[in-house]
Amino acid sequence: MSDKKVRIVIVGGGTAGWMTAAALAQASKGRVAEVVLVESAEIGTVGVGEATIPPIQVFNSYLDLDIRDFIRHTYGTFKLGIEFVDWTRKGHRYFHQFGPLGMELHGGVGFHHFWVKARQMGDMTDIEEYSPNAVAARLGRFTLGEGNEPNPLNYAYHFDAGLYAKYLRAYAEKRGVERIEGKIVSVQQAGETGFVSGITLQDGRRVEGDFFVDCSGFRGLLIEETLKTGYEEWGHWLPCDRAAAVPCSPGGQFTPYTRSTAREAGWQWRIPLQHRIGNGYVYSSHHISDDEAAAVLLANLDGKAQAEPRFLRFTAGRRKKAWSKNVLAIGLSSGFLEPLESTSIHFIQTAIFRFLQLLPVAGPDPHSEDEFNRLSQIELEHARDFLILHYHCVERDDSDLWRHVRSMAIPDTLRYKIELFRDRGRVAKFNDQMVFVEGNWVPVFLGQGVVPKQYDPLVDSVPWSDNSRIMGDIRQVVRRKIEAMPSHEDFIARNCPAVPVA
Repeated sequence: MSDKKVRIVIVGGGTAGWMTAAALAQASKGRVAEVVLVESAEIGTVGVGEATIPPIQVFNSYLDLDIRDFIRHTYGTFKLGIEFVDWTRKGHRYFHQFGPLGMELHGGVGFHHFWVKARQMGDMTDIEEYSPNAVAARLGRFTLGEGNEPNPLNYAYHFDAGLYAKYLRAYAEKRGVERIEGKIVSVQQAGETGFVSGITLQDGRRVEGDFFVDCSGFRGLLIEETLKTGYEEWGHWLPCDRAAAVPCSPGGQFTPYTRSTAREAGWQWRIPLQHRIGNGYVYSSHHISDDEAAAVLLANLDGKAQAEPRFLRFTAGRRKKAWSKNVLAIGLSSGFLEPLESTSIHFIQTAIFRFLQLLPVAGPDPHSEDEFNRLSQIELEHARDFLILHYHCVERDDSDLWRHVRSMAIPDTLRYKIELFRDRGRVAKFNDQMVFVEGNWVPVFLGQGVVPKQYDPLVDSVPWSDNSRIMGDIRQVVRRKIEAMPSHEDFIARNCPAVPVA
């Protein structure tokens, strides 16, 4: 074995670049890889992905980040799930909570089966009453837990993506990552293999490496402009192709959750941070103009707009090969799914961990390349189906967009999932590469009106009077525990108020 370190060059900063740099620095400890990041202050970053899902805790824990310190420096807040407003039909809402619904009443039988039977017996209690996260979200409560008391809440974060990148930059540079400021003007490839050998900066400097990570955003400087790997488009299933984003001053409730409100041509996000609220309108350019979308967004803010709307263009889909030769695309360069379920940062995280498990040696590594691409495809197609579910299973027919998505042909993989749940309440099982598991699919299925016709027959193995009593006890315990928690606002004020940006 050679003692020579693998030189890994990350092209682009932002959230994707600095998450990658921080993780590589932590994994390598300066012994296995030499990590260099090249970015230009002239090139702005997209800055999407300010809402996350619970696995972000795994990433932050891997870096040994202190939760409270991280929240302070990113102006963060806590997230218990996503409230969907006007999706299934106007005037309707449901909550996609993180964490469990209810508890296990019979080995291996999902709690929602007991809820389905209760409905058939005439008990119309909302299933959210059995979820600690949903109840805490409605009451505006949050805690990280005290002492040895287990925290019943499963949470993620909202944060300023630019401050998160800055926070991770300091972390990475402290651990030996070299940052090079410069604008890339050309890319060099080895003649025989086509591998990228180096990049040249505007001032003439050349940066060479053994392996390159493309974090250049939608452009895909290395993965597409250089290696031309191709792109698989999913716009026929996910027609939104634009977003208008604008921050506003704080206003309304200081909610421990993200809100997604369906509009005639798409949907609007609301992400509360300590210093502002992040807002955006994701829409289909075939159904509304940019000016009209901006007007709708600005008319539906909780506070005063702090800037002019910023527009993004995208095409839902994935790079046909996220890893090609000695280039790996991470972040927007690898593909894009609209942030309806807050997956942008999660896909960066899973790509990084997948890469660490398949860390290449210098030279061709076709088996690692194939395995990375295989797992990435499975993950993204599964998440794609989950997003399409939100659009397809609706009652709305008040605009061209909603009439289109509710009647469109959908992937066979999603049709199978819907039919399986609608008939028997079963959630199709997949391996551990999946971002969305049963606890995610069930509340969205039910919220979108896909209610099982039948429940698991094992529900009847216990007298219904016993199950009914236990379900009532669960509701009482959940309510009592949540009411004892501080408000989300008070918890942050006491434990992790924002540190002023220097």
